[in-house]
Amino acid sequence: MKTLLHIDSSGRGSLSVTQPLTAYFANKWKQANPSGTIVYRHLGDSNLQFVNAELVASFYTPGDKLTAEQKKLLEQSDQLIAELLEADEYLLGVPMYNFTIPAVFKAYIDLVVRAGKTFSYEGGSPKGFLASKKLTIVTASGGDYSTEPAKSLDFLEPYLRAIMGFIGITDISFIKAHGSNPDAVAASSEEARKSIDGLFQQLAIR
Repeated sequence: MKTLLHIDSSGRGSLSVTQPLTAYFANKWKQANPSGTIVYRHLGDSNLQFVNAELVASFYTPGDKLTAEQKKLLEQSDQLIAELLEADEYLLGVPMYNFTIPAVFKAYIDLVVRAGKTFSYEGGSPKGFLASKKLTIVTASGGDYSTEPAKSLDFLEPYLRAIMGFIGITDISFIKAHGSNPDAVAASSEEARKSIDGLFQQLAIR
């Protein structure tokens, strides 16, 4: 039985562009995997910790040396990592804020990219532990960043490809919407839904 980990990070509530698209994807995934399980998390509702000295010290303390306070500090990070390890596939809704990812998503990254948990440097080079996973990222931006000169300001896709690749995830598909007015958003969202349909059509053919 497959598991999809579905994570949203938009701060726009009912005005979000990414959330309707990730919901559309999740529905298509469920149709394709009727016995599968979807684990959903909205990072804005998750009260994520920000990294501080105490948390970093806990990250690098051997398990048998952890104090009760350190174990408590690590509970959230451990839970988020467990969700990643247990899922077969990931769906992320990550809008572009100021040319990059939302702060709440960066907080999430800092909690799940952990030495000995999702990567290691054994042998002198990094090795990610999530190499068998598939990832779909739905993004939305106020403008079209697919071509220059705007493309050079897109720090979202390069960063996500780099950090996800670092923990082993290289099978990544991006679904993008953009627009600063309702008509443009509606048109690009429709194109995004067609792209999602295309992904599932390809899977059906295989």
